[in-house]
Amino acid sequence: MVRRMKARSLRSHAPSVNDEYLSFTSSVHFDHRLWEHDIAGSIAHAHALAGAGVMDEKELSRMVEGLRGVARDISAGKLDLDPSLEDVHMNIEKFLTDRVPDLGTKLHTGRSRNDQVALDMRLYVRQMIVKMMTEASALQNVLLRKASESKGMVLPGYTHLQHAQPVLLAHHLLAHFWRLERDLGRLGDCYARTNTSPLGSGALAGTSFALDRHMVAKMLGMDGVTENSMDSVSDRDFVAETAFALSLLMIHLSSLCEEIIVWSSHEFGFVKLPKGLSGGSSMMPQKLNPDIAELVRGKSGRVVGHLIAILTLLKSLPLAYNRDLQEDKENLFDVFDTVGASLHALKTLLAGIEFDGARMRRAAEAGLMTATDLADLLAKGGVPFRQAHGIVRELAIKSKGDDRVFADLAEQALGKKTKGGHCVDKGFFEANKAVTRRNTEGGTAPEAVRSQMRKARACLVDTNVRISKMSQQCAKSRALVSG
Repeated sequence: MVRRMKARSLRSHAPSVNDEYLSFTSSVHFDHRLWEHDIAGSIAHAHALAGAGVMDEKELSRMVEGLRGVARDISAGKLDLDPSLEDVHMNIEKFLTDRVPDLGTKLHTGRSRNDQVALDMRLYVRQMIVKMMTEASALQNVLLRKASESKGMVLPGYTHLQHAQPVLLAHHLLAHFWRLERDLGRLGDCYARTNTSPLGSGALAGTSFALDRHMVAKMLGMDGVTENSMDSVSDRDFVAETAFALSLLMIHLSSLCEEIIVWSSHEFGFVKLPKGLSGGSSMMPQKLNPDIAELVRGKSGRVVGHLIAILTLLKSLPLAYNRDLQEDKENLFDVFDTVGASLHALKTLLAGIEFDGARMRRAAEAGLMTATDLADLLAKGGVPFRQAHGIVRELAIKSKGDDRVFADLAEQALGKKTKGGHCVDKGFFEANKAVTRRNTEGGTAPEAVRSQMRKARACLVDTNVRISKMSQQCAKSRALVSG
């Protein structure tokens, strides 16, 4: 809990601080999330100071224990952050100085709040990327399980939201799986570019102390150090690209939610929503509304809005650090909160959805869904495809959309147009036959879909390995704090 106190800012030499100014500039009410990462970075920095001869091993031990004591008290709710100290970083330094007065004031040697904040943000962002990837992978698991359980269910595939061609439900669900797979790849790339240490960059020009930056990075489980001190403290491209990757992920979730919303309507009736995860109506007692899907669809716009805010914040900033960068946090924090909650809610909803295979099949065999199959058959019989397309189009117009009439007209016309004994048998226009014909790699035929599933399972294994490695790196900084 954050409480307000009148106190002198450690950053200011003025005897008092204007409350209105503090209210406007203080970031404690949102950057308190960074406390554990700040302490981890401070412990690593203390080791670098000892290595540079700024303190001896006994002093290092006392400082580290002091920082860990601060961490224990914050975790237990025994310490209140003071907004008049501007941010979480100055609060932690004050807590440390209260414990070990002779050492607390040494901690900031060779360090600026500029590289300190940049490090804390990188540690926080990498940890949250791992959390987002874990949730996204869990949603992939549900999609793959639902695809495996679909047992050959067929439904209409759409373009322009019009009947196009029949597809397996498993194929349709796997389309969403592969979108998430690319999202996971982007997040993994974001993690790699985030996981470098800026500590030692100072305010903008580096430091005159012989700090071992690589040792600090290794202690924190980071892959290396940033190359340029001015760039290190001034850019937040790792924030922007993470927000972009998560915005695109939310766009993909919104697409899936749109289908759930449409499919659950009476007109479609392809899915039955779980009662416990559906909303009701204040007036109409019979209603079950797809509230979760609608909220995730709506929250996608919220996340995109945060991305635009972050990009606009970074636009035209001169090198090096500017206070504008304080404004990246609330947007990014809400992106993580919103995406994490959306992934979890949608995973739970999808796991409880029931598909109506009979209803989907009836829809897949209506609306001349296999007209393209007829044109393909003509082409296989020697008719140029453009001509075949025109012939089938004429039959479709003549049939006025009636599937039985279309089949009869096709049977009459086919013998006159093809060579090599191609014919339309009774089962030609069945949806499952149309699906089976499309056996190219990545197609909707059962054999091709089984191949997709094998690849999907392998991807999940690879993702789990990648997440495990990232989690181990994040655990190193947590271990510094816990001891």
